[in-house]
Amino acid sequence: MTQPLVFVLPGYGNSGPLHWQSRWERDDARFVRVAMPDWERAFRNGWCLALDRAVEAARAPVLIAAHSLGTLTTAWWATRYARPAALAKVRGALLVALPDPAGPAFPADAHGFGPVPRERLPFPTRVVASRDDPYGTPAFARACASAWGSDFHDIGPRGHINADSGLGDWPEARGWLDAMGTTD
Repeated sequence: MTQPLVFVLPGYGNSGPLHWQSRWERDDARFVRVAMPDWERAFRNGWCLALDRAVEAARAPVLIAAHSLGTLTTAWWATRYARPAALAKVRGALLVALPDPAGPAFPADAHGFGPVPRERLPFPTRVVASRDDPYGTPAFARACASAWGSDFHDIGPRGHINADSGLGDWPEARGWLDAMGTTD
């Protein structure tokens, strides 16, 4: 079985060197960060097209490891932008720390991400939420997971599930992602 590529989709502002996404990327050559047109001024169309180009160019199956705004990018891409041939490459997505576009902390320079799509996503997904994420409530994450047909996992009070959350390499989530890559 061909090992999947893993596209890393950080959120607004990108992920720093101590973030679990960056750690995974450093530890495994299969992990590739999708470069967004502008990390500080996010427009849905540009971010979704960047993901689309990456998946279209992939010569192997794909997994997506998305954080924050990268999760909404994944949902929008899968429901509005992707062609069937690209969707067929995606084995699954880990969607961590969904931000609520209607929430008070949502970045003013992130445009077009709300309201979020409410259709079932066309590949397996797991939504992971924290009880004290300032960017999105567990109720918002659970509602998205339900609409998208995603597994849902609450990891307790871990903030925005980033470098400040004390997760280090976050082996539990890496296991969830790896498991998606072994299913057909």
